Amino acid sequence: MNLEEKHLKALNDLIVEIASTNAFYSKKLEACGGAEGFESIEAFTRLMPYTTKGELAADHLDNPPYGTNLTYPIYRYTRLHQTSGTSGNPMAWLDTPEDWQWVVDNWKTVWLECGAKAGDTAVFPFSFGPFLGFWVAFEAAAQLGIRCLPAGGQSSLQRLKMISRYKPRWMCCTPTYALHLSNVASEEGLDLSTSSVRGIIVGGEPGGSIPEVRERIETGWGGARVFDHHGMTEVGPVTYSDIDDPNLLRIVHDTYLAEVVDQETGDPVAYGEVGELILTTLGRAGCPLLRYRTGDLVRPVAVGDEDPSAFALQGGILGRADDMVVVRGVNLYPSAIDTVARSLDGIGEYQVTIDRTKPMVQVSIVVENESGESDEALIEEFEKRLRDAFALRIPVTVSEAGSLPRFEMKAQRWNVIG
Repeated sequence: MNLEEKHLKALNDLIVEIASTNAFYSKKLEACGGAEGFESIEAFTRLMPYTTKGELAADHLDNPPYGTNLTYPIYRYTRLHQTSGTSGNPMAWLDTPEDWQWVVDNWKTVWLECGAKAGDTAVFPFSFGPFLGFWVAFEAAAQLGIRCLPAGGQSSLQRLKMISRYKPRWMCCTPTYALHLSNVASEEGLDLSTSSVRGIIVGGEPGGSIPEVRERIETGWGGARVFDHHGMTEVGPVTYSDIDDPNLLRIVHDTYLAEVVDQETGDPVAYGEVGELILTTLGRAGCPLLRYRTGDLVRPVAVGDEDPSAFALQGGILGRADDMVVVRGVNLYPSAIDTVARSLDGIGEYQVTIDRTKPMVQVSIVVENESGESDEALIEEFEKRLRDAFALRIPVTVSEAGSLPRFEMKAQRWNVIG
């Protein structure tokens, strides 16, 4: 049975499970003729409408607090997590024990594909909040026999001392926080060149697939290997770094039906072209998602001699559709700015301001100077690199060291006015 045949079977099994009891999807399935399943994946992608974050958010507002995307009676659900709310109000997402195990099993794939094994130790240097994030990474690691060190409720220095004391091989955090920890270590005179940490699995931001960011993290942590990963609370863990090519994100194709489509036409994009990632969760029946528009912009590429239904993502998550800003005809994404910023060793934290209130959209950047050189020299070099990258003049100013916010979870450096 090839991958497309596996997908079709899993999809139709899911539809049988949800069609009669899930109020959110029963009408959609009935309207498109799919209430009893689909004859092919092609028919599914042609007939089944997209699910959007906007309609899910509206459904949660109209039917608080959980919405109507529930297949089972409420007592069946034992886990509640919450989306980050970056595109609006946070949404609650529920899981049954069976669905939660499906989510955990997907994160087990991430661990195993990165080379982790039973007997290893992993540290989780962040406070566990309501979003899915690393709750599932922690539980997946524990089920694999990995010793787990929760490091919430501590300062960055305390976390570094915990790493020094217990000597974990693995660390899970955002790219921003991995960089921040290495900066704190440098300020405190702690040497990470001989750190026990040899693998850093990052997520929450696209930095792990940006070569400049990846190189800075690996250098700051004494050559530890950075592995990228991405997922969403409402979807689960979706991708992991290709062990041989860090510029590729592999999709957990066994459990997700993935498409990449043109944002405007909805047509599938050719390999090598940029489109929006569409996901169907094939094993999360309690709160399923069918043809979910993730908003993530990706570049699909073929992966050797594997099943033609499988593909990888070149360059990881390139950006989000709702984050893109067009400035004088140039498409700007946070990840593209980050690539340029991290190509300069002298830039600490930074903030980008997009001002839409002017007749023409204006972009400006504030940075902290950690170069040891003059502010003028840093500004000149950064503005030059921005011009070379985007053919735009983007003004840069310098802020006092330590004045810009630090981020433990998702960094929010993109400030849009108007």
